[in-house]
Amino acid sequence: MTLRIAMAQLDYKLCDFSANLARIRAAVAQAEAAGAHLVVFSELCLSGYYPQDMVEEPDFLARQQRALDAVLALSGQTSAALVIGAVTRNAGVGKPLHNSLLVIQGGAVTLTYHKQLLPTYNIFDDLRHFEPGPANPALLAIGGVRIGFLVCEDAWNDRGTDYALDPVGALAAAGAQLLVCINASPSNVGKLAQRHALFERIGARWKLPLVYVNQVGANDQIVFDGASFALDPRHGVVRQLPCFEEAVATVDFDGGFADAGGPLRERVGIELPDSEFYYRQVVLGLRDYAAKIGFGKVVIGSSGGIDSALTLALAADALGPDNVVAITMPSQYSSAGSVTDSAALCRNLGVTLLEHPIAGLVAAYRGGFDTAFAADPSRLTVENLQARIRGTILMAYSNHFGHLLLTTGNKSEISVGYCTLYGDTNGGLNIIGDLYKTEVFALARHYNARHGRELIPQAIIDKAPSAELSEGQRDSDSLPPYPVLDEILKFHIEGERLRPAEYDTARAFVRQLQEDGQQVLVARVLDLVARSEFKRRQAPPIIRLRNRAFGNGRQMPIAARYRD
Repeated sequence: MTLRIAMAQLDYKLCDFSANLARIRAAVAQAEAAGAHLVVFSELCLSGYYPQDMVEEPDFLARQQRALDAVLALSGQTSAALVIGAVTRNAGVGKPLHNSLLVIQGGAVTLTYHKQLLPTYNIFDDLRHFEPGPANPALLAIGGVRIGFLVCEDAWNDRGTDYALDPVGALAAAGAQLLVCINASPSNVGKLAQRHALFERIGARWKLPLVYVNQVGANDQIVFDGASFALDPRHGVVRQLPCFEEAVATVDFDGGFADAGGPLRERVGIELPDSEFYYRQVVLGLRDYAAKIGFGKVVIGSSGGIDSALTLALAADALGPDNVVAITMPSQYSSAGSVTDSAALCRNLGVTLLEHPIAGLVAAYRGGFDTAFAADPSRLTVENLQARIRGTILMAYSNHFGHLLLTTGNKSEISVGYCTLYGDTNGGLNIIGDLYKTEVFALARHYNARHGRELIPQAIIDKAPSAELSEGQRDSDSLPPYPVLDEILKFHIEGERLRPAEYDTARAFVRQLQEDGQQVLVARVLDLVARSEFKRRQAPPIIRLRNRAFGNGRQMPIAARYRD
């Protein structure tokens, strides 16, 4: 018998059990119409991944059980077996819950498997809530095929260096003929290639075909790319679902994989170029974030610089230009281009641009400062005062009109604290905060190329970066050139988490700086990073794009000694 498998990569809202159930129902109907014998969903699909401490809410399991009961009833109306992910109770010692995989057939659970390898690195914290399952291979015959089941991290110990157990090896030894792995694998640049390489090694080592189903969509700052696939141990990934899109697709298995076009024997799956990857991840991340927290429109401060320009452009694509408002807030230090370039950008994008000058407000605050404190505010105080006045105006607009405020800082600036608390850090989300400044420029150029015309004016791309908070100010007055700064930051913040070629480049660059007598420059940058932790702790969520993003992906203390 040929086993027809449906891969269902869906976009779940955390703990919205009714909406998630509706998506599952629709996917089952689509798979059944396609003649599927097995429908595979992703890790924790009932609740979405990762529900965090919501699993500790008194009604969490009861709410999930109602959704599970509905799936059980649904399975009684279809001949297909359903593979889902759910939270289950731990009947033994340890943490009270398991991260589980359930196979449901004919209205009953016919297999329950608890995830064995629970990650606690980077953004993962599974051991906070879940107890590892017993080291028992989960095997079930469906359609005459002995299928071995895994949950995400269970497959990420192929080298045997991270955990004592190897669930894949145990399944191979137990006689599995096909592996099915359900996942909620977060997306970052380079992750797709890393996944393919890992699973192709696994397939070749154990001579086992594999079906990998991943979640898609954004939950808070974490984005899942989908890209589910079928892997043949001889040929590699032979079928891949789209990246960053919901999809339900079938593949036939009879020792090898096939579809309507015949046997699948050609390797597929191409990594997106970095800028295209960033574009698609940000657009999906913002679209989902706004929809899932109930915002239809966003507001962005437009300085006429590259960061706000790129943020506006990406927001217009994600939400539609009619749902984006830009506000320019010139001061006495603003260049003519800060307004005219903003106007040209917004005209190109079809975005509404409003103007709210701040010179009078700055003068009033300075006068009030002098009167109250008997001192003329310093240059730095006045610079930050302008940023905070702008932040207040943007938040006032957000409060009154109900728009989500997007902040516009890039990773280079956030790393070294080149930003003002309660000023340009105000907002509910930062969509470019995991892009280094050099990547911001690259993505702006890619944006124009992608659209086939100059939507972001070249004048903005060519402009020397400046906060324009004092006369003649340039970023280079306070910081090393961004091509230099970014390599130091990559090496220090991400290090070996970078892709191998990127790591080698950053390491060689920093080593050359030190050999050229620039140790003081490197040390100064690292000091700025350390001293700015308190700012990052109070910053808005950042859409994660790289392997190590600020937030729960990099947890550092504030009150600490960072260097001797």
